[in-house]
Formats: sequence, C-alpha cells, structure tokens
Amino acid sequence: MTENKKRVLVTGATGFTGGALARKLVEQGNHVVALVRKAGNIEALQALGVELVYGDITDREAVISAAENCDVIYHIAAVFRTAGHPDSYYQGVNTTGVQYVVDAALQHKVGHTVHCSTIGVHGDVEDLPSNEESPFNPGDIYQRTKLAGEELFAKAMAAGLSGTIFRPGAIYGPGDMRLLKMFKQIKRGFFPLFGGGKNLYHLSYIDDLTDGIILCGEHPNAVGERFILCSDEYGTLKQLSAMIAAELGVKAPSFAPPIGPLMLAAKICEGICKPLGIDPPLHTRRVEFFVKSRAFDNSKAKSLIGYAPKISTKEGVKRTIAWYQENDLL
Repeated sequence: MTENKKRVLVTGATGFTGGALARKLVEQGNHVVALVRKAGNIEALQALGVELVYGDITDREAVISAAENCDVIYHIAAVFRTAGHPDSYYQGVNTTGVQYVVDAALQHKVGHTVHCSTIGVHGDVEDLPSNEESPFNPGDIYQRTKLAGEELFAKAMAAGLSGTIFRPGAIYGPGDMRLLKMFKQIKRGFFPLFGGGKNLYHLSYIDDLTDGIILCGEHPNAVGERFILCSDEYGTLKQLSAMIAAELGVKAPSFAPPIGPLMLAAKICEGICKPLGIDPPLHTRRVEFFVKSRAFDNSKAKSLIGYAPKISTKEGVKRTIAWYQENDLL
C-alpha cells in the first residue's frame, strides 16, 4: 500500500451511500473493509476487492473485529423508515450501533472516525436555510434515534475521540432507488403537487456527498466538528418536478390538490395498520414530503474543509434519469 493510503472500515457499504463511498475509497487506492450481513447484497463489493467481515452493526464484537488495524472508520449504516420495525430496532441500529462503533474506535486506537447523521435531526425549522447550529426538532422514531446516536458520538468526541459528524441533504444520483417513484410518476404524467409544491427541497448529489465524507475523514480541520453536506442550490418541489419533467420530455406537473384530506387519510391508515404490524400503504411522513421545507447552509463545510459541490441539480437530475433508463427502471 502506497504512502497516505489507508485501511478503512465502511459500515453500511451494501447501501446506496455506503456503497458509493466504498467504491470511491477503493478507486483512491485505499484498502476497504466492509461490515456486511450474510444476507446482504455483496456482489458489487466483492467485484471491487473489498474485504468483507460478516456481522451486524448491532453485534458489538463483530463491529470491534471489523475495526481491527483500521486507520479510519466511516460509519454509514442505519435503518431508515422501513416497514414493520419496532422502535427498539431503530434504537439498536441508529443509537446503540453508534456506541459499538465508538467502542471499536477506542479499543483499536483508530486514527479518525466519521459518523453519518441526518438533516432530519432538525425536523421542521422555521429559519431557512438551516445550519449546524439550528435547533434540533426530530419528528419520528428514525429522526429521534439518529439524533440520539449523533449526541452519543458528540459526547465521545468531547471525551477525546478523534471524530467528525456530517448531516447529508436528500441523497440522490445514479444508483438511488428512494426517489425513483417520484421520477416514474412524473414520467407517467401524474405527480400531484399536494399543497401546491411550494415547500423547499434540498438535495445532495451522491458524488459530491462522498467527496465531502472523505474530507470529513481526512481534513485536519474536520476533527471535532459537525457539518451539513448538501448541494449549493435548493428550490421548491414544484421547480424540482418541472426540472425532472423537462429532462424526461413530458409536461411539468400542475395538479395541486389540497393537502388536508391526504394527511387525514394517512393518519387513519397508520392508526389501523400499525397496531396490526402492517406497513401502512400511506404514511404521514410521505405526506409531509409535500409540505415540509428543507433548505440548508453548507458554508461551514466549504470554509473549514474545502467542501466543493460540483454537480448542479439540473445535471444531477440528468445523470440520475440516464441511470434509471440504462437499467430499465423508468
């Protein structure tokens, strides 16, 4: 291994962000180790030559084993808002898992550890654009457990752990599946802009984000800091949907029904399904996508560690659509 190239552990490497990060780290010449579950999708990591350590982020000994002899840890693993999980599962992955990463970093004297939080810790913020000092206001179990994990990690940094926390914007780009439904609906010509689409939406293109994550792991000014990593621009949901439509060559969404009936239906749906352990077909969080504004200031990361997003939203949308089309997803 050449000088300045490191042995690096990436958790969450079978996911979209962790996988893109692992790929970039390998391309830079680093030896990447990934903590993966045996049931995980590991083919892409194997093709990259990533060293696989089998285990789960909720298994303390597995995490400690994976971190042995590592120079840097990038902790990306998390459980998002997926179906059928009790609150204890979110707690185990998003909070207790962070403690295990901290334990591993301390036991093996890892040089630096980077923790992925979420802009969701800010919840609904009145003053936009928000920054790293904006109030915390988590609104659901995912955001609450991610905040608890972030605060646990911050406490470890205050006690001497060399670490950095970052909060990404809405992550998208080639390989992303979370926003695919939105792109498909716009292509079909039916993407209702509930409430008018006036809310702000702030994206983070995957290549720019992984550049920022690596800066968090390598830049000396990153030690002990928290950063928001997002693109340089944001706009309304209506503007974003029009941009997607233009790239797809279809008419921009214009149907704007009121949000109230949809939110009421979502609350009723959750009230019926959750006690039965059924994933509701309609979630209040999905409805909130149409009303909550999210806009952020990335100037701290730009000034302290040289974060420099290169991909405009228009270009990012173009590249994302191209990937969807190449993979017959649209």
